[in-house]
Amino acid sequence: MKEFYITFRSITYAQKGQAALQRAGIRCQLRRTPRVLEEKGCGYCLTISQWDSMKAVEALREGNVLFQRCYLRGPEGNWEEQML
Repeated sequence: MKEFYITFRSITYAQKGQAALQRAGIRCQLRRTPRVLEEKGCGYCLTISQWDSMKAVEALREGNVLFQRCYLRGPEGNWEEQML
């Protein structure tokens, strides 16, 4: 199964994102961003099911939660940036 990653610049925005997704009924996990995806120092991400990706991005935008980028990680460990 593929995982969807939404990256944030800080823990504060990741926590706001987590709260917004929980309000929308989307299960997520708050994690450190994998080093291969980090930009400009410290970063955090939320991981969710790929099936909830569009709903999650919509919930973040509606909640005015700033995020950086979105990635899909395949079962082989490869990363693909998603333009949503």
